[in-house]
Amino acid sequence: MADVQTNHKIKQKTYISVLALTMMNVSMVASLSNDVQQAFYGLSSVTYFALGAIFFFIPTGLVAAELASGWSNRGGIFRWVGEGIGKGWGLACLLILWFQTMILFGMTMPSFTATIMFYTPHYDSAVQFAQNPQHEILIMTGWIILYWLLAFMATRGVKAFSKMAKYGVIIGSLIPLVIMIILAGVWLAQGHTPEISMAPKNLIPKWNGFSTLALAAGVFFSYTGIDMNAAHIKQLKNPGKDFTKALFISIGIAFMIFVVGTVIVAMVIPNNELNIVYSLFSVFKVLGATIGMPWLYMVLAWALLCNTFAMVVTNMAGPSFMLGQVGASGFLPKWFQHKNKFNMPSRLMYTQMIGMTLIAYLVKLVPNVEGFVILLTQTVTVLYLFYYVLMFTTFLKLRYNQPNRPRSFKVPGGKFGAWVVALVGLGSCIFGIVLALYPPAQIAAEVGSPVVYVSTILILVTVILGICFIVYQASKRHPEWVDVNNNFDPFTWQIEGLKKPGKVLSNVPTAVMSADQNPMGMSIKRPYKPNEQVSTAETKVNPQHDDSKNESK
Repeated sequence: MADVQTNHKIKQKTYISVLALTMMNVSMVASLSNDVQQAFYGLSSVTYFALGAIFFFIPTGLVAAELASGWSNRGGIFRWVGEGIGKGWGLACLLILWFQTMILFGMTMPSFTATIMFYTPHYDSAVQFAQNPQHEILIMTGWIILYWLLAFMATRGVKAFSKMAKYGVIIGSLIPLVIMIILAGVWLAQGHTPEISMAPKNLIPKWNGFSTLALAAGVFFSYTGIDMNAAHIKQLKNPGKDFTKALFISIGIAFMIFVVGTVIVAMVIPNNELNIVYSLFSVFKVLGATIGMPWLYMVLAWALLCNTFAMVVTNMAGPSFMLGQVGASGFLPKWFQHKNKFNMPSRLMYTQMIGMTLIAYLVKLVPNVEGFVILLTQTVTVLYLFYYVLMFTTFLKLRYNQPNRPRSFKVPGGKFGAWVVALVGLGSCIFGIVLALYPPAQIAAEVGSPVVYVSTILILVTVILGICFIVYQASKRHPEWVDVNNNFDPFTWQIEGLKKPGKVLSNVPTAVMSADQNPMGMSIKRPYKPNEQVSTAETKVNPQHDDSKNESK
């Protein structure tokens, strides 16, 4: 009886709610801090965000929802890509996520130094400091220590960081957005005139040459990450349906944060006074003054810090959590497979933090900071969009290779709808990759020459993909890396006796097929035929796939 109660408690601890996953998704994608950059483009920014949603965000969400509903076993993108085009590419996706998180956090760390004074009620001093920051290395070191503390908190388990993400997004994005909307209404009612024309014709973007296309690609990239929390799909009570529900709610909330926040910033702050570092605080100072609370910007600063907490713990936990799951099935050396008492891959997470710290100091100390940041940013863009190329390709492959595999959600329109969604998504990714490789106008001053620019990015991308290839090849030569107690189910094509992903006509659900199997890396305990039908399969195994026994290990 005691054992049953213990297992029940452990199982309950692994569950996260749809609301928590929704907020985790939003924390990966949207923040009010992102709105200032797009506010430079006034009302036309709405169109850019709408185009980004139509051509990238929605296709990504639709595809991720179908993949998650059909292949809801743990592993996320590795599970999906591994089912469709092979284990090596699946592992590459995880490592790309892991590296891009490390690089992005490292690059953005120095910018936090300039905002430190906005946490005080001295606005003018804060603006002066943001324009001419001092003691930057010391302040950045303080931020890095804070990030290390957040990473430590993320190692305390899924329940801990899912709560942080949920409340962090609510406090740091949704409540400030509601306050912005209400105060913007008051500001307009008091007779203030918007700094931008609100005429519908201004929704049409002005053509400014190649920079117009570059902006569109930047909006696409701002929508990336909606699929990353598939790492936690087995912590949902109903993985297929709950993940899909959280995904589409997240898309709506993220779009609202982007569009409404950007328009309000553009309305309140003149275009020639916009500053990426502190204009959001300026908006809250102006709007707060309408009700006699100009110090409201300071409240926003602390609220945004909560959103930062949510973003950090989710990003630090997600890729490492997923990579740790996969690593235990034979893809990483034993040292990296180590899990703490909360079942988190703490060594992987701390290794990522070490890399982030080194990049942060490099960004601050290298002679040509701007050029270094441009090259790293574009490298991450190319890698991340390549990741989505693999995901869209996998989606199409699985529609043809496993046509009868049950999915609780399918992209509507049959094969025609699948091709339309996939081609739109693939086109957006390729469009973004080409633009990332196109040398910007300031190339001569910051990097040297177009040849150096493109060559450096391609070399960096090749190095990271080379690491992915080396790790995968090493895993094939080290069978001792497999943890016989890992919780990672084998791929359906492995259970069906195939050497690699191929065409099957089976309609057996993945959860049924995976039930009571040996973990990945071990011999298949209960093989199925590639064309087996559910009526036969039901006589073999209980269709209710319960992970509670695995979670309690």
